[in-house]
Amino acid sequence: MAISILDTIDLRQLGELLQQARKKIGMTQAEAAGVIDAARTTLVAIEKGERRLKPNELIKLARAYGRAVSDFVRSSPVTEPFEVQFRAAYQRDRQEEVIIHPIIQRFEELCRNYLELEKIMDAPIPRNYSQEYDMADMPIEAAAESIATCERQRLGLGDGPILRLRDILEQSVGIRVFYLNMPAKYSEIYSYDEQFGGCMAINLGHYEERRRWSMAHGYLHFLAHRRKPVVDFEGQYKRIPESERLAEAFPKYFLMPTSSLLSRFNDMYRTHSKFTPTNLFTLAHYYGVSIEALIYRLEDMKLLPSGTWDRLRDRGLKVKKVQQELALEAIDQRADTFPIHYQHLAIEALDQGLITEGRFADFLGVDRLEARRIAETLREHSSGMIAATAHLDLRQA
Repeated sequence: MAISILDTIDLRQLGELLQQARKKIGMTQAEAAGVIDAARTTLVAIEKGERRLKPNELIKLARAYGRAVSDFVRSSPVTEPFEVQFRAAYQRDRQEEVIIHPIIQRFEELCRNYLELEKIMDAPIPRNYSQEYDMADMPIEAAAESIATCERQRLGLGDGPILRLRDILEQSVGIRVFYLNMPAKYSEIYSYDEQFGGCMAINLGHYEERRRWSMAHGYLHFLAHRRKPVVDFEGQYKRIPESERLAEAFPKYFLMPTSSLLSRFNDMYRTHSKFTPTNLFTLAHYYGVSIEALIYRLEDMKLLPSGTWDRLRDRGLKVKKVQQELALEAIDQRADTFPIHYQHLAIEALDQGLITEGRFADFLGVDRLEARRIAETLREHSSGMIAATAHLDLRQA
């Protein structure tokens, strides 16, 4: 441990990082002071940035907090812990706490890493945020459709299918979207603060149609309840609050706009003089939604009789089998944990010598061998794009 690092580091920032790490594991100031054989007042002074740490003291504290020394001495933004937000805004029992706590921690770590990469590369994610929508005096369904229509217009999406929702949310809006392994009952985690902006974690284990639905659901929370973090899972509500009912209604209007859906339904009906199960599967694939979601949407529009989904299910409908028989390809998806911008920032930082190979591996959550393989893949992707376009005359393209 080089003394020069601690001689030049911002003591206040170091103190805040140490305090956050201590609180995260539930250790008191007195207990932490005992780790370095000091009085509690000394630990208080360290956390306030009023007393400089000795190298061996930092090593001991890092070890006690279960962290690497580099977590405290590298240049990284200091932010409020996500857990503070979730404890204040989201109530869950002890059993759910045990399940979701490590997932929230991983989500928080990834968002911090993203912010650190932006700072290293001086390349913050562009934010194209709307004002928060206030629909307090409108009926839920009307409010959901109004917001969906406004957002489609704002983002230039027209009324067709949204083919790459994850990329649009990140690149056109500026929301950080990660895919994480979660138990099946969890669909998404949403959070927001001024430094991180809007952040979402989507269940990696769900099929793509459901991931898209979860992203749209989380996007409504961003649009209408921006500062209220949410962990969404099945069976959490005895009585569904209005904010959640709005979030549940929004995806069907955002992913399947009324005008477009009605037009395509009528075209199919006129062609066959009926609306067949084949039409149903083709239409669901077109919009990138599940058969069940499409049926409920068409029932709401009075285009299908109520109870259609239940009848098809009772007749033994095998969705995957029918999709295969109709040669409907799987919905195009990127099932990688990290957003594209995050990955490119990481490889650029590595190639410019701004981070080590070990830190690159940390950013991607893999060992060094796998990190090298990923780095080569990312480099090949970037160089391939350059090679394919280097000699184009864009005036004639």
